[in-house]
Amino acid sequence: MSLNELKREGDINKSSFRSQWNQKLSRESTALLKADERSFLKQSMSTPSLEAVTDAEGCYITDVNGKKYLDFHGNSLHQVGYKNPYVVEAVKKQVEELPFIPRRFTADITIRAAQALVNKTTSKDYRVLFTPSGSAAVGLSLKIARKATGRHKVISMWESFHGAGLDTISVGGEYVFKKDMGPLMPGVLKGIPYNGYRNLINSEDPEEIASFCLQYLEYMIENEGDIGAILLEPIRATDTHIPPRSYFEGLRRICDQYGILLIFDEIPTALYRSGTFYVHQQFGVEPDILVLGKGLGGGIIPQAAVLVKTEYDCAGDISLGHYTHEKPALGSAAILATIDYIDDHKLGERCQVLSAFMRDELNKLAERHECIGDIRSAGLLISIELVKDKGTKERHDDLAERVLYYCLERGLSFKVSGGNCLTWHPPLVVTEEELWCAVSLVDEAFTALGK
Repeated sequence: MSLNELKREGDINKSSFRSQWNQKLSRESTALLKADERSFLKQSMSTPSLEAVTDAEGCYITDVNGKKYLDFHGNSLHQVGYKNPYVVEAVKKQVEELPFIPRRFTADITIRAAQALVNKTTSKDYRVLFTPSGSAAVGLSLKIARKATGRHKVISMWESFHGAGLDTISVGGEYVFKKDMGPLMPGVLKGIPYNGYRNLINSEDPEEIASFCLQYLEYMIENEGDIGAILLEPIRATDTHIPPRSYFEGLRRICDQYGILLIFDEIPTALYRSGTFYVHQQFGVEPDILVLGKGLGGGIIPQAAVLVKTEYDCAGDISLGHYTHEKPALGSAAILATIDYIDDHKLGERCQVLSAFMRDELNKLAERHECIGDIRSAGLLISIELVKDKGTKERHDDLAERVLYYCLERGLSFKVSGGNCLTWHPPLVVTEEELWCAVSLVDEAFTALGK
């Protein structure tokens, strides 16, 4: 894979800018990073590591040198902040009372956690299965769709990400996960994502793009046949592309018409990060299967879940998941504490206020800098797309990576997505002042690097 191909996947760990970053690290940091390389398998975008950390609390991570970073990356799991005391206390209490529930048994804590997730849905008409990871949850959703429909084919989207397992890279669309993997799961058809259609038909009209998307999907279904599920991210977490409501209404209509299950992967985007508790709630539709993860464990416990419409509870004769931690005591405690904290501190309403503030600040930023080709946001899911020319919209990948390291040196961490998008996922507990500081730092970076 070429360097340019890697850049399209995200910020990478082998480039001239990373080399310059490495040269500035302290002796202690360098020693730890070398020890890390000796201990772990290398993999793109993960190893070699960026820095060594000693603490994570609230919106910040702290490295071994005592330097703090305002973390707008967080692997999209810190909705309630790192080391949230409410979640920490709940998990500690659960460790002391009931740390593990063997399979074939249940407990009040895990039942309440499942019901809490269902109660946050619009219809409250779902059943739940817990899994230890988002990738496992996506794989489970595909199994349920096959069992419920009797069909094995699934339509997913190019450039999507649904996990790193062999089944989930089959339905995912990022090349860096598929490279050298050989034959993948059969029966997967690739649709072009909403943003891909925008480029394909050379249009900026959301309704026109949505209509084209739906027509093509229907064409695929009618000409391929035997489709059991359509899987997609309602809002792409990587570069924050947001289809209009009509797109989702059309998806729901098509799935109902052809007896196809609609699966939404909201692993990085749920729990109010998009502005609503579940992303799909802002579009007025419900999926047949909803996949959750990341922030579900309160930034402490690895936890994921699959919510399935009650009418598709049809697999009593097979073992769908059969996970060791399928009734997770600690994960359930974290889920309940996370939801309670969100509700008690009105983080949903807070997200709406902060989102409006950020839109204003980022629009002002775009007026000052020609390198900003587009700003896309939903709640506190934010992407700033960088271009060399606003007319041609030629991507500016180098600038994106330069801005990343400029900001890292000054204490702001975020992700570069699609090669040229600065993607921010700040915690819901972030303050207006911290958001303003982040915008100001990027403003400074554009000015300094532009010269």
